[in-house]
Amino acid sequence: MHLLIGLGNPGKQYAQTRHNFGFWLMDELARRHEITFKPGRGAYLVARGGEVILVKPTASMNNSGLPVREALTFFQAAAAELLVAHDDIDLPLGTLRFRPAGGAGGHRGMESVIYQLGTEQFGRLRLGIATDAPMRPSEKYVLRPFRKVDQPLVDEVRKKAADGLQYYMENGIEPTMTRYNSRPESERS
Repeated sequence: MHLLIGLGNPGKQYAQTRHNFGFWLMDELARRHEITFKPGRGAYLVARGGEVILVKPTASMNNSGLPVREALTFFQAAAAELLVAHDDIDLPLGTLRFRPAGGAGGHRGMESVIYQLGTEQFGRLRLGIATDAPMRPSEKYVLRPFRKVDQPLVDEVRKKAADGLQYYMENGIEPTMTRYNSRPESERS
């Protein structure tokens, strides 16, 4: 079983904001697997197909931990079977970072997940959202949509991240890190 969780904020007013990159990724995977999100047995939406379970918490981003814990409990999964995808303002747009474990890095949604699970020992995919647009205050930056000029790269990254999650489900975290952890072309030397 592969339990993949994308963090975001519920509600139409947040649907197109940078903070919802995790939701967009789950939507892309659901489309690829031809599965549909339905209400779960807690504060989350779930799409299930075979061994793939996709989850989108319906609590606000900063309270994502409780729905994640509810999903783990319902699906009788251990934290080690989990991978959480979320936006990361500390990484440039176009950057993917798969990790087997780690801290929250200042991300309030991840802080909530770590607190509710009582462990940092679960996989994550950090999706870079930083651009050359003014990013301070960060709590306002993440709640704005990407600019039109950034949209082609956003679409490309969403597809590449979905490819990476497919690869992860077939090969595990270490090979996925080797193959998919990247930084934008502009930063390569």
